[in-house]
Amino acid sequence: MQDKYQKLKQPPWLQNSHGESRRVGVELEISGLDLDALAGSVAQVLGLDVETKGRYERILKGDPDGDWLVELDFDLLKRLGREPRSSDSFGGQLEETSEDILAWAAESLVPHEVVSPPLPLTRLGEVEELITQLRERGAKGTSDRATNAFGMQFNPELPSLEPRLITACLKAFLCLYDWLYVRADINLTRRVTSYVDPFPANYVKKVIAADYWPDLSTLIDDYLTDNPTRNRALDMLPLFMFLDEERVRAGADDALIKARPTFHYRLPDCEIDMPGWGLYVSWNDWVEVERLAADEARLQRCCAAYLQYLNSPLKRLFSNWATAVENRWLDQ
Repeated sequence: MQDKYQKLKQPPWLQNSHGESRRVGVELEISGLDLDALAGSVAQVLGLDVETKGRYERILKGDPDGDWLVELDFDLLKRLGREPRSSDSFGGQLEETSEDILAWAAESLVPHEVVSPPLPLTRLGEVEELITQLRERGAKGTSDRATNAFGMQFNPELPSLEPRLITACLKAFLCLYDWLYVRADINLTRRVTSYVDPFPANYVKKVIAADYWPDLSTLIDDYLTDNPTRNRALDMLPLFMFLDEERVRAGADDALIKARPTFHYRLPDCEIDMPGWGLYVSWNDWVEVERLAADEARLQRCCAAYLQYLNSPLKRLFSNWATAVENRWLDQ
């Protein structure tokens, strides 16, 4: 079998709007290693230095593309962990005990997260090697426990911030969503927690319509009307926040939205402890989205076919769109 590092597909756009290599941020949610063991392992594999930021966060320095972060994915504990313990004996003991109880409870439910800086596409093979090394050191993923709603997330930088390209990518994602969902084989726990909810059907129909090529403000307003939440398989709010913060703040009340010129792809599980699993599995499926978006003629035909499918009860009853995507609409 060909080495999986060689299987990473190239997207159709290799440069950003400034003519520089596109970058991708990667986030891995895992268990099986405590915070310091995990941070030390990542640092050793990548040749980085570990710095402490509170009791639940570690910053890894020395990467020319930026800092890596290893943390407990629990905002309340992270905030508590940045504060010094109280010097008052009774108050300090009570505070320490409450925090320790919360941390103990979180251990079985909350993952540790490894967050990369935005990395050039050429460095994705290094992330594959990191995944292999963490697996060998005992990292566990989504399927290790029934309660592990752990994901792997991508943040691919956009090649252009033009509304037409953004709309094309959104159309392509919506057309391929059923296929992506089947491919991802989402863990039951993640499905019921609503972290990666599908887009509403009426919104899908609106966006894949042949004449839907809105300006930026309309694109954002339409999105916020039906999706004022981060809990979508493709979260567009970070991108829209980057492009128009005031508009997004007015339509989505969530302090955790972080502005960045990227898509935020949240669908895949993190099966880091499964032999053979790697970044390439879901990355290559994402590349199919971009390839469809980049081929406007194929995209328009696909949108028309999918809209016809959605509007036909008989087609939905007797056929399967994910199978149709596999057989007809992927890049050949």
